[in-house]
Amino acid sequence: MSIPSPSEGVWHIGPVPIRAYALCIIAGIVFAIWLGERRWVARGGRPGEVSDLAIWAVPFGLIGGRLYHVITDWHLYFGEGQDPITALYVWRGGLGIWGAVALGIVGIWIGARLRGIKLLPLLDALAPGVLVAQALGRWGNWFNQELYGRPTDLPWGLEIDVAHRPAQYLDVATFHPTFLYECLWNLAAFGVLIWLDRRFRLGHGRVAALYVMLYTAGRGWIENLRIDDVQMDDVLGLRLNVWTSIVLFVAAALFFLWSARRHPGREEIVRTREPDADEADEAKQSEDQPTGDPTA
Repeated sequence: MSIPSPSEGVWHIGPVPIRAYALCIIAGIVFAIWLGERRWVARGGRPGEVSDLAIWAVPFGLIGGRLYHVITDWHLYFGEGQDPITALYVWRGGLGIWGAVALGIVGIWIGARLRGIKLLPLLDALAPGVLVAQALGRWGNWFNQELYGRPTDLPWGLEIDVAHRPAQYLDVATFHPTFLYECLWNLAAFGVLIWLDRRFRLGHGRVAALYVMLYTAGRGWIENLRIDDVQMDDVLGLRLNVWTSIVLFVAAALFFLWSARRHPGREEIVRTREPDADEADEAKQSEDQPTGDPTA
């Protein structure tokens, strides 16, 4: 028993390539916007605002994700025998989640300031959907046969074609399906996050902080299973991404404790100013949209 890998991850409609990796990323983005919209309206935001902010967040996030990957694995694109232009080939894979989150938040912050929206309640509304988006996006690694773990003979071992195996593992057929581990972890974390938010009515950035804590707790051990060639694979005995997970977990935990002490409860006001005439008109056109549950 084992998990087969797709024979191909690109289909063509005439001259147009349809890439599974891109479809997985797009599916995740669509879900995150849909769920974030429901949660934001339930928190007191206006319909359509999350979709509008996505215009800022998505391109910033994609650029940030690619920059993080290229900076931390620059040897894949620069130096002898490499072609720097391939650093732009996002469809081949290679998006660092923390770069995507960091610049994505910058994009959200810019859009939120322009609309008079407070950043922390907005991030709280968006965080659960991001977990599901990451879970969906990981299936792109399955199609690309990349970012898998160490060899294993477990029944759920992932079959990897010889062309996609590291040189030292050419005689090994099955590996840990780390894409699946992270997908399942993110979905479980999503359920926990929704339950905690519903149970304790979290606010002031604590949902976002818990998102970081839950994600990094899983990413740390999953990262240790991976055998893909990364430039910083031994930073004081650990891969860079493991250290990143540790540092971010601690930082998020400290912020959570500070927020709970300084700002108990949940915000009642999620804006810094009332929307202008154009924004109010846009919101009026969306009044018939369902608000959903505040902690959906």
